[in-house]
Amino acid sequence: MHFSGILFDLDGTLVHTIPDLASATNAMRSDMGLPPLPEDLIATFVGKGTEQLVMRALSHVDQAPSIELVMRGIARFQDHYRSLSGRHSQVYPGVIAGLQAFRSQGVKLAVVTNKGTEFTGPLLRQMGLDKYFDAVVCGDTCERKKPDPLPLFHACDLLGVLPSRALFIGDSINDALAARAAGIQVLALPYGYNEGQPVQSLPVDAIVGSLIEAAQWAADQTPQPA
Repeated sequence: MHFSGILFDLDGTLVHTIPDLASATNAMRSDMGLPPLPEDLIATFVGKGTEQLVMRALSHVDQAPSIELVMRGIARFQDHYRSLSGRHSQVYPGVIAGLQAFRSQGVKLAVVTNKGTEFTGPLLRQMGLDKYFDAVVCGDTCERKKPDPLPLFHACDLLGVLPSRALFIGDSINDALAARAAGIQVLALPYGYNEGQPVQSLPVDAIVGSLIEAAQWAADQTPQPA
């Protein structure tokens, strides 16, 4: 295997978080006198961070929400998500075994997520995943979020690996575009949240069924010059 560092998305890749995100979103909408939205619809709003999630949830009416409405929505969403995050979220099957397999290969691991720092650390600890990672880059760590490549470059710097020796594993177009822009190979998992689009449409190197398969795919790659 020629990889020295493996980067992972969080929501939809390591942890199924939609139940809690949807509950917080609908609680926010209720505060604003709006009816609840279906969980599967809210899942299509996830991927570009809290601001975009709230904006999309409040745009599901006849007119675009005002800045004031969005800011109020973000505050209400965050209040609800503080108490709901992790309540019904679950680590996907194969994630623990996959992380252990990567660890056994001697590579460094990092999370690169658009979720804010306030929620990322507690969720990783609650899910028992924090011990596996050498670095965590959140949606507010850098000036720009995925699909910008900046968070991936920052993660590589923290791990001390070159982008050409890194592999990114995610579930959405944001992950694929960020990795491509960073010159990092990328795998997609089929069970996550790709904003309602088929994972087969993503510009990735391969689609793998689980992190266990991802670890095997990485181990099978022919070594290349750094």
